[in-house]
Amino acid sequence: MTSRPVLYDLTRLFSRVFNRTPNGIDRVDFAFADHFLGARGATGYGLLMTPIGPRVYSQAAAREVVDLVRRHWGEEVVPDQDRHLTHVSAALRDDSPERRFSKGRAGQFAESLRWMARHGVWLGQAPGRLAADGAVYLNVSQYLIDFDLCLRWLGANPAIDGVFFLHDLLPLQLPEYFRPTEYRRHEHRLRGVARRGRAAIVSSQSVRSALARHMAGLGRPDLPILVAPLAPDPTFSTVETAATADPEAPYFVMCGTIEPRKNHLLILQVWRDLVARLGDRAPKLVLVGERGWENEHIIDLLDRSVSLRRHVVEVSGLPTPSLKRLMLGARALLMPSFGEGYGLPIVEALAAGVPVIASDIPVFHEIGGGRMTMIDPTDGPGWLAAIRAYADDAGGARTQALARLNGYRGPAWASTLAAVESFLAGLPEERGRCGAPSEARKTEAAL
Repeated sequence: MTSRPVLYDLTRLFSRVFNRTPNGIDRVDFAFADHFLGARGATGYGLLMTPIGPRVYSQAAAREVVDLVRRHWGEEVVPDQDRHLTHVSAALRDDSPERRFSKGRAGQFAESLRWMARHGVWLGQAPGRLAADGAVYLNVSQYLIDFDLCLRWLGANPAIDGVFFLHDLLPLQLPEYFRPTEYRRHEHRLRGVARRGRAAIVSSQSVRSALARHMAGLGRPDLPILVAPLAPDPTFSTVETAATADPEAPYFVMCGTIEPRKNHLLILQVWRDLVARLGDRAPKLVLVGERGWENEHIIDLLDRSVSLRRHVVEVSGLPTPSLKRLMLGARALLMPSFGEGYGLPIVEALAAGVPVIASDIPVFHEIGGGRMTMIDPTDGPGWLAAIRAYADDAGGARTQALARLNGYRGPAWASTLAAVESFLAGLPEERGRCGAPSEARKTEAAL
């Protein structure tokens, strides 16, 4: 356990009491918060950005936020009692005419108000009070770090080291798949890290290489960067049942917000081809995720294509146990993304023993190695052939994929978080508790 107090930024996690279910960043944010605000012997505090600036709350008060969010997400639900999952199963059996399912959006507004009444901004401390203890400010969600105003307090407290988890540099590397504003916003994030950051954490070597190059261009070639591979939620690693998909009613699962980078358009075009060739014998496709942005062509296909109507099911709001159950019945998880910083659904599927067909991109090689079928994200015929092979398994493609999963040992949160603790504890040994490195101070005006 690191001997330095950790100021864990809860701002984004607290806001997620108004969302139905966790996305990838939410899962990572929760795992870190659960550890640093709940581990025995930890010296942890929660930090919230408020209208009057950052306020620090006791570990007990911050822990209430973590537990509140998990209750709201329904992460303790038993899949057999999840009516939401039951509706999806009925659609896959053609027992329901509905093809789009979304859990209600009601958030824990009343509980949030009660927490604020007990621990409101007027009761929180200013973070500067912990400066003498050599505290570490840990931001895992990237939330608000594109606004210098939200980090200015860190520059005013140089004895507090700012450590930031950066999930990817994709808005800069693949700007064509993002809203136009995201390029500038991500630039501001990275400038904030270069200016205020003591160190950074990433989830893959691919992101580390890209970040190191970018930090060098911002005058921070010395920035320590830890690679901390993301682990699946423990739910995916628990033994429930083997991945025995029903050969009479095959379906595939694709996880992720419906947006261009995830490459839904290619998969939907593949499915139109499957339906044209196989008719009612075509497998089903389950899209797990919200409808996102810049996706008009995708939504047109989903809403207006007659051939897809009976073969594609959309669902959002599934809690983690229900998502695992859905994956376990699938022929495979599909991940045709053009770019990712990591690929959490892949390690979740592999941990649960579910085959994966994924894009042939460097980060997927890094996290999945030779255990997946990998295809160029622009190779429509290749994806069609692989999906057909996994659907009926006449040539043993899926059986061979299952065999490749034997002995899989993916990342575990215990080892990842232990590495993070060691990294944080080692920062004072490199330069002492003197705040931001002098190189960053010299370049701050330029940034």
